[in-house]
Amino acid sequence: MVSMTGFAYKEIAAQDFSVSIEIKGVNSRYLDIYVNLPPFLSMCEGKIREMVSSFCGRGKIEVFVKVREKDVPVNININKSAAKSFYSAMLEIAKELGIKEKPSLHSLLKIESVIEIEKDRDIEKYWAQIEPIVKEAVQVFCNEREREGKHTQAEILSYLDTIESSLNKISSFVPVIEQTLKDNIKTRFNEMLNNNIDENRVLAETAVLLLKYTIAEEISRLSSHIGEFRAEAERNPRPGKKLDFLCQELNREINTIGSKSAIIEVSSETVRMKETLENIREQLRNIE
Repeated sequence: MVSMTGFAYKEIAAQDFSVSIEIKGVNSRYLDIYVNLPPFLSMCEGKIREMVSSFCGRGKIEVFVKVREKDVPVNININKSAAKSFYSAMLEIAKELGIKEKPSLHSLLKIESVIEIEKDRDIEKYWAQIEPIVKEAVQVFCNEREREGKHTQAEILSYLDTIESSLNKISSFVPVIEQTLKDNIKTRFNEMLNNNIDENRVLAETAVLLLKYTIAEEISRLSSHIGEFRAEAERNPRPGKKLDFLCQELNREINTIGSKSAIIEVSSETVRMKETLENIREQLRNIE
Protein backbone atom coordinates (compact mmCIF):
# COMPACT_ATOMS: atom_id res chain seq x y z
CA MET A 1 0.00 0.00 0.00
CA VAL A 2 0.99 3.60 -0.60
CA SER A 3 -0.26 6.41 1.60
CA MET A 4 -1.44 9.68 0.05
CA THR A 5 0.06 11.71 2.90
CA GLY A 6 3.73 12.57 3.02
CA PHE A 7 6.33 15.32 3.28
CA ALA A 8 9.77 16.02 1.84
CA TYR A 9 12.24 18.89 2.00
CA LYS A 10 15.50 19.37 0.12
CA GLU A 11 17.79 22.32 -0.53
CA ILE A 12 20.96 23.07 -2.44
CA ALA A 13 23.33 26.03 -2.61
CA ALA A 14 24.87 26.80 -6.01
CA GLN A 15 27.37 29.53 -6.87
CA ASP A 16 24.80 32.09 -8.00
CA PHE A 17 21.71 30.95 -6.13
CA SER A 18 20.24 28.55 -3.56
CA VAL A 19 17.10 26.45 -3.96
CA SER A 20 14.73 24.79 -1.49
CA ILE A 21 12.08 22.22 -2.48
CA GLU A 22 9.15 21.36 -0.23
CA ILE A 23 6.55 18.72 -1.11
CA LYS A 24 3.37 18.03 0.86
CA GLY A 25 0.70 15.42 0.20
CA VAL A 26 -2.78 14.84 1.63
CA ASN A 27 -5.64 12.55 0.65
CA SER A 28 -7.88 13.25 -2.35
CA ARG A 29 -10.12 11.21 -4.63
CA TYR A 30 -8.02 12.15 -7.66
CA LEU A 31 -4.48 13.28 -8.45
CA ASP A 32 -4.32 17.04 -7.91
CA ILE A 33 -0.85 18.60 -8.31
CA TYR A 34 -0.14 22.23 -7.38
CA VAL A 35 3.27 23.69 -8.25
CA ASN A 36 4.46 27.01 -6.84
CA LEU A 37 7.46 28.40 -8.75
CA PRO A 38 9.17 31.77 -9.12
CA PRO A 39 7.66 33.43 -12.24
CA PHE A 40 10.88 33.16 -14.26
CA LEU A 41 10.82 29.36 -13.83
CA SER A 42 7.18 28.93 -14.86
CA MET A 43 8.20 27.03 -18.00
CA CYS A 44 9.53 24.25 -15.73
CA GLU A 45 6.13 23.56 -14.14
CA GLY A 46 5.19 20.89 -16.67
CA LYS A 47 8.42 18.98 -16.03
CA ILE A 48 7.82 18.97 -12.28
CA ARG A 49 4.22 17.83 -12.76
CA GLU A 50 5.43 15.00 -14.96
CA MET A 51 7.96 13.91 -12.31
CA VAL A 52 5.34 13.80 -9.57
CA SER A 53 2.62 12.10 -11.65
CA SER A 54 5.03 9.35 -12.74
CA PHE A 55 5.22 8.19 -9.10
CA CYS A 56 1.85 9.21 -7.64
CA GLY A 57 -1.61 8.04 -8.68
CA ARG A 58 -3.88 9.87 -6.21
CA GLY A 59 -3.69 12.66 -3.66
CA LYS A 60 -3.49 16.42 -3.42
CA ILE A 61 0.21 17.21 -3.79
CA GLU A 62 1.78 20.65 -3.36
CA VAL A 63 5.29 21.42 -4.59
CA PHE A 64 6.96 24.65 -3.47
CA VAL A 65 10.18 25.77 -5.17
CA LYS A 66 11.95 28.77 -3.64
CA VAL A 67 15.01 30.38 -5.24
CA ARG A 68 17.33 32.88 -3.53
CA GLU A 69 19.60 34.62 -6.03
CA LYS A 70 23.05 36.18 -5.51
CA ASP A 71 24.57 38.95 -7.64
CA VAL A 72 22.43 38.33 -10.71
CA PRO A 73 23.27 40.70 -13.62
CA VAL A 74 20.38 43.00 -14.53
CA ASN A 75 19.35 44.84 -17.69
CA ILE A 76 17.72 48.24 -17.18
CA ASN A 77 15.49 49.60 -19.95
CA ILE A 78 14.24 53.19 -19.84
CA ASN A 79 10.93 53.83 -21.55
CA LYS A 80 11.63 57.43 -22.63
CA SER A 81 8.31 57.86 -24.38
CA ALA A 82 6.39 56.76 -21.29
CA ALA A 83 8.55 58.98 -19.04
CA LYS A 84 7.82 62.07 -21.17
CA SER A 85 4.10 61.32 -21.29
CA PHE A 86 3.88 60.77 -17.54
CA TYR A 87 5.93 63.90 -16.81
CA SER A 88 3.73 66.04 -19.07
CA ALA A 89 0.62 64.64 -17.39
CA MET A 90 2.08 65.38 -13.96
CA LEU A 91 2.85 68.98 -14.98
CA GLU A 92 -0.67 69.45 -16.28
CA ILE A 93 -2.15 68.05 -13.05
CA ALA A 94 0.08 70.36 -10.96
CA LYS A 95 -1.00 73.37 -13.03
CA GLU A 96 -4.67 72.42 -12.76
CA LEU A 97 -4.39 72.12 -8.99
CA GLY A 98 -2.31 75.26 -8.58
CA ILE A 99 0.77 73.42 -7.36
CA LYS A 100 3.90 75.45 -8.09
CA GLU A 101 6.47 72.71 -7.44
CA LYS A 102 7.49 70.68 -10.46
CA PRO A 103 7.17 66.88 -10.26
CA SER A 104 10.33 65.31 -8.89
CA LEU A 105 12.44 62.68 -10.58
CA HIS A 106 11.84 60.46 -7.57
CA SER A 107 8.07 60.56 -8.19
CA LEU A 108 8.55 59.77 -11.85
CA LEU A 109 10.78 56.76 -11.14
CA LYS A 110 8.13 55.26 -8.91
CA ILE A 111 5.95 54.65 -11.97
CA GLU A 112 6.49 51.02 -12.91
CA SER A 113 6.50 51.33 -16.70
CA VAL A 114 9.09 54.13 -16.83
CA ILE A 115 12.00 51.86 -15.88
CA GLU A 116 11.93 48.15 -16.64
CA ILE A 117 14.44 45.95 -14.82
CA GLU A 118 15.15 42.50 -16.20
CA LYS A 119 17.47 40.03 -14.54
CA ASP A 120 19.81 38.30 -16.93
CA ARG A 121 19.05 34.65 -16.17
CA ASP A 122 20.04 31.47 -17.97
CA ILE A 123 16.92 29.37 -17.35
CA GLU A 124 18.48 26.19 -18.73
CA LYS A 125 21.40 26.62 -16.35
CA TYR A 126 19.00 27.10 -13.45
CA TRP A 127 16.96 24.03 -14.37
CA ALA A 128 20.07 21.87 -14.86
CA GLN A 129 20.92 22.47 -11.19
CA ILE A 130 17.35 22.43 -9.86
CA GLU A 131 16.18 19.24 -11.63
CA PRO A 132 18.32 16.78 -9.61
CA ILE A 133 17.21 18.26 -6.29
CA VAL A 134 13.56 18.11 -7.38
CA LYS A 135 14.03 14.43 -8.28
CA GLU A 136 15.59 13.76 -4.88
CA ALA A 137 12.72 15.51 -3.10
CA VAL A 138 10.13 13.54 -5.08
CA GLN A 139 11.92 10.29 -4.22
CA VAL A 140 12.05 11.18 -0.51
CA PHE A 141 8.36 12.09 -0.69
CA CYS A 142 7.49 8.74 -2.31
CA ASN A 143 9.59 6.82 0.21
CA GLU A 144 7.73 8.56 3.03
CA ARG A 145 4.39 7.65 1.44
CA GLU A 146 5.45 4.02 1.08
CA ARG A 147 6.70 3.88 4.69
CA GLU A 148 3.43 5.28 5.99
CA GLY A 149 1.51 3.00 3.63
CA LYS A 150 3.15 -0.12 5.08
CA HIS A 151 2.25 1.01 8.60
CA THR A 152 -1.35 1.65 7.52
CA GLN A 153 -1.53 -1.72 5.74
CA ALA A 154 -0.46 -3.53 8.92
CA GLU A 155 -3.12 -1.67 10.88
CA ILE A 156 -5.85 -2.39 8.32
CA LEU A 157 -5.00 -6.10 8.18
CA SER A 158 -5.05 -6.20 11.99
CA TYR A 159 -8.59 -4.79 11.90
CA LEU A 160 -9.48 -7.36 9.24
CA ASP A 161 -8.26 -10.13 11.57
CA THR A 162 -10.63 -8.78 14.21
CA ILE A 163 -13.56 -8.99 11.78
CA GLU A 164 -12.57 -12.51 10.80
CA SER A 165 -12.34 -13.52 14.46
CA SER A 166 -15.89 -12.21 15.05
CA LEU A 167 -17.08 -14.05 11.95
CA ASN A 168 -15.66 -17.32 13.27
CA LYS A 169 -17.52 -16.80 16.54
CA ILE A 170 -20.74 -16.08 14.67
CA SER A 171 -20.24 -19.23 12.54
CA SER A 172 -20.12 -21.32 15.68
CA PHE A 173 -23.62 -20.11 16.53
CA VAL A 174 -25.22 -21.24 13.24
CA PRO A 175 -26.25 -24.67 14.62
CA VAL A 176 -27.60 -22.94 17.73
CA ILE A 177 -29.68 -20.56 15.58
CA GLU A 178 -31.12 -23.43 13.55
CA GLN A 179 -31.87 -25.52 16.64
CA THR A 180 -33.51 -22.53 18.31
CA LEU A 181 -35.79 -22.08 15.30
CA LYS A 182 -36.79 -25.76 15.39
CA ASP A 183 -37.46 -25.65 19.13
CA ASN A 184 -39.57 -22.51 18.82
CA ILE A 185 -41.70 -24.07 16.11
CA LYS A 186 -42.24 -27.25 18.14
CA THR A 187 -43.19 -25.20 21.18
CA ARG A 188 -45.78 -23.25 19.21
CA PHE A 189 -47.22 -26.40 17.68
CA ASN A 190 -47.42 -27.97 21.13
CA GLU A 191 -49.28 -24.94 22.43
CA MET A 192 -51.76 -25.01 19.57
CA LEU A 193 -52.23 -28.75 19.04
CA ASN A 194 -51.73 -30.13 22.54
CA ASN A 195 -48.78 -32.32 21.59
CA ASN A 196 -50.48 -33.72 18.48
CA ILE A 197 -47.52 -32.70 16.36
CA ASP A 198 -47.20 -33.45 12.66
CA GLU A 199 -43.44 -33.85 12.24
CA ASN A 200 -43.65 -33.21 8.47
CA ARG A 201 -45.44 -29.94 9.15
CA VAL A 202 -42.80 -29.03 11.71
CA LEU A 203 -40.03 -29.77 9.21
CA ALA A 204 -41.78 -27.75 6.49
CA GLU A 205 -42.23 -24.73 8.78
CA THR A 206 -38.65 -25.05 9.98
CA ALA A 207 -37.37 -25.09 6.39
CA VAL A 208 -39.31 -21.91 5.61
CA LEU A 209 -37.93 -20.11 8.65
CA LEU A 210 -34.41 -21.34 7.98
CA LEU A 211 -34.58 -19.84 4.50
CA LYS A 212 -35.64 -16.56 6.04
CA TYR A 213 -33.39 -16.40 9.11
CA THR A 214 -30.36 -18.57 8.48
CA ILE A 215 -27.10 -16.63 8.06
CA ALA A 216 -25.02 -19.38 6.46
CA GLU A 217 -24.96 -17.71 3.03
CA GLU A 218 -24.04 -14.31 4.50
CA ILE A 219 -21.23 -15.94 6.47
CA SER A 220 -19.93 -17.61 3.31
CA ARG A 221 -20.02 -14.38 1.29
CA LEU A 222 -18.47 -12.38 4.13
CA SER A 223 -15.66 -14.91 4.42
CA SER A 224 -15.08 -14.68 0.67
CA HIS A 225 -14.96 -10.86 0.78
CA ILE A 226 -12.45 -10.96 3.64
CA GLY A 227 -10.19 -13.27 1.63
CA GLU A 228 -10.46 -11.04 -1.44
CA PHE A 229 -9.77 -7.94 0.66
CA ARG A 230 -6.62 -9.47 2.15
CA ALA A 231 -5.34 -10.65 -1.24
CA GLU A 232 -5.97 -7.25 -2.86
CA ALA A 233 -4.23 -5.43 0.00
CA GLU A 234 -1.14 -7.61 -0.31
CA ARG A 235 -0.76 -7.80 -4.10
CA ASN A 236 -1.88 -4.35 -5.27
CA PRO A 237 0.37 -1.38 -4.33
CA ARG A 238 -2.54 1.06 -4.90
CA PRO A 239 -5.68 -0.81 -3.82
CA GLY A 240 -7.61 2.11 -2.28
CA LYS A 241 -10.59 2.21 -4.65
CA LYS A 242 -11.03 -1.58 -4.82
CA LEU A 243 -10.79 -1.94 -1.03
CA ASP A 244 -13.33 0.83 -0.55
CA PHE A 245 -15.73 -1.12 -2.76
CA LEU A 246 -15.08 -4.32 -0.80
CA CYS A 247 -15.83 -2.42 2.42
CA GLN A 248 -19.29 -1.70 1.05
CA GLU A 249 -19.80 -5.41 0.37
CA LEU A 250 -18.55 -6.34 3.84
CA ASN A 251 -20.88 -3.81 5.40
CA ARG A 252 -23.86 -5.18 3.48
CA GLU A 253 -23.29 -8.76 4.70
CA ILE A 254 -22.64 -7.65 8.29
CA ASN A 255 -25.88 -5.64 8.32
CA THR A 256 -27.84 -8.59 6.97
CA ILE A 257 -26.42 -10.93 9.62
CA GLY A 258 -27.30 -8.41 12.31
CA SER A 259 -30.87 -8.00 11.07
CA LYS A 260 -31.51 -11.76 10.82
CA SER A 261 -30.12 -12.93 14.13
CA ALA A 262 -31.95 -12.70 17.46
CA ILE A 263 -29.07 -14.22 19.44
CA ILE A 264 -27.37 -11.69 21.71
CA GLU A 265 -23.89 -13.11 21.12
CA VAL A 266 -24.26 -12.76 17.34
CA SER A 267 -25.66 -9.23 17.64
CA SER A 268 -22.71 -8.28 19.84
CA GLU A 269 -20.20 -9.58 17.31
CA THR A 270 -21.93 -7.78 14.41
CA VAL A 271 -21.67 -4.50 16.33
CA ARG A 272 -18.00 -5.20 16.91
CA MET A 273 -17.49 -5.94 13.19
CA LYS A 274 -19.24 -2.71 12.15
CA GLU A 275 -17.08 -0.63 14.48
CA THR A 276 -13.93 -2.33 13.20
CA LEU A 277 -15.01 -1.89 9.58
CA GLU A 278 -15.46 1.84 10.20
CA ASN A 279 -11.86 1.95 11.45
CA ILE A 280 -10.73 0.31 8.21
CA ARG A 281 -12.67 2.83 6.14
CA GLU A 282 -11.07 5.67 8.07
CA GLN A 283 -7.60 4.32 7.27
CA LEU A 284 -8.46 3.72 3.60
CA ARG A 285 -9.12 7.45 3.13
CA ASN A 286 -5.34 7.93 3.15
CA ILE A 287 -4.49 5.06 0.78
CA GLU A 288 -3.94 5.36 -2.98
